Amino acid sequence: MTRNCPECGDKIIGREDKKFCSDACRNAFNNKINKDSNNFMRNINNKLRKNYRILSELNVEGKTKTTKSKLTSKGFDFEYFTNLLLTKNGNTYYFVYEQGYMPLENDYYILVRKDIS
Repeated sequence: MTRNCPECGDKIIGREDKKFCSDACRNAFNNKINKDSNNFMRNINNKLRKNYRILSELNVEGKTKTTKSKLTSKGFDFEYFTNLLLTKNGNTYYFVYEQGYMPLENDYYILVRKDIS
């Protein structure tokens, strides 16, 4: 039985369960499948990535305090986050993946990181 690579169409040589002729074809195929489908989605994902980088850069220790002006000067966009955490005390933490923040008084923010291990 001859099998062909789903990316380039070349004949697959090797193990019976091999699906692609090379790593390059496997990567190209998966990149096509996983790419953002439109500009709207791509722009949102870029904003989330930027927010994540900013929080990670400022919150090296896992918990710290910063100002709103420091976040905005680095380009942080408060409208984009991945999830909320409502505490028993009534506090709301905004998270970008495992990096989170909560507004405090006087334009200060507490930055936290969830333990994901």
